[in-house]
Amino acid sequence: MTETAPARPAPGLDDKALLTAYRTMRTIRVFEERLHEEFATGDIPGFVHLYAGEEASATGVCMHLDDDRDALSSTHRGHGHCIAKGVDVKEMMAEIYGRTSGSCHGKGGSMHIADLSKGMLGANGIVGGGPPLICGAALAAKLRGDGGVGVAFFGDGGSNQGTTLESLNLASVWNLPAVFIAENNGYAEATSAAWSVGGGDIANRAAAFGMPGVIVDGFDFFAVHEAAAEAVERARNGGGPTLIEVKLTRYYGHFEGDQQTYRSTEVAEARETLDCLKQFRRRVTESGQLAADQLDQVDAEVGRLIDEAVAEAKAAPLPTRADLETDVHISY
Repeated sequence: MTETAPARPAPGLDDKALLTAYRTMRTIRVFEERLHEEFATGDIPGFVHLYAGEEASATGVCMHLDDDRDALSSTHRGHGHCIAKGVDVKEMMAEIYGRTSGSCHGKGGSMHIADLSKGMLGANGIVGGGPPLICGAALAAKLRGDGGVGVAFFGDGGSNQGTTLESLNLASVWNLPAVFIAENNGYAEATSAAWSVGGGDIANRAAAFGMPGVIVDGFDFFAVHEAAAEAVERARNGGGPTLIEVKLTRYYGHFEGDQQTYRSTEVAEARETLDCLKQFRRRVTESGQLAADQLDQVDAEVGRLIDEAVAEAKAAPLPTRADLETDVHISY
């Protein structure tokens, strides 16, 4: 019989940091699973693309970022990135419900949540739309000289967009403080990355642009956290950009309503044997860094937060005709 190796302590992460990481991942998971239920009622307008299963990626990266100097661009599957970057959960829920109390006053919805005060430039319905924005943000940080970093999340589908490849090249040519995170969940909508991504691994493309390319297990928070720490530090210190490919699995369809005829048992297997929250919980409790009841308390607090977020969103007012022309023009 093969014995399971004892869990290793998490290097460089104290109890407070570990609880913060777990809280962020649990908040993303509960937020998304609750949206899965709420969307089925028909009360949420527009499309919803859920991030459940990918929590370790956003959390492991964003724990290294600041509100004031670091910028982040997201995708249509952006709720997890927003939560990890610190966007208010209740404002996010209200935005998804299209209410005026939302982070964008109900005008953006699920795919366009933004909060510039947190450095969240916005989720983006345009595939590959984020990397060029991050080149601009990284250039601004470089000119300011404040050590700021720009981080662009995109998927395996976005990795094939010309905008992404041009951004990788530009970041390298200008030696920008940028980190590019390719979240490879195996499918661009229903198109398998196994035959749609030339060259095999997305990270292989980094060599063509003269930057480091790293492949990370997206179910392992600690692996993501470590890779992101190195990339962010390199960027802050003038070492230029990095491409990180995070391999993971989304637990729901491309969008809510997706019949997922292109997948079979992989999601059930991932939930059972690979889940990032289960792995995190096992490691920190078996190593003695955290107790199970500490994590249980976080679970309960997060559950109450999401309950409140849904209730407050449903009770908040909808935009009126008078709101149509607000938030359109700005004077400098």
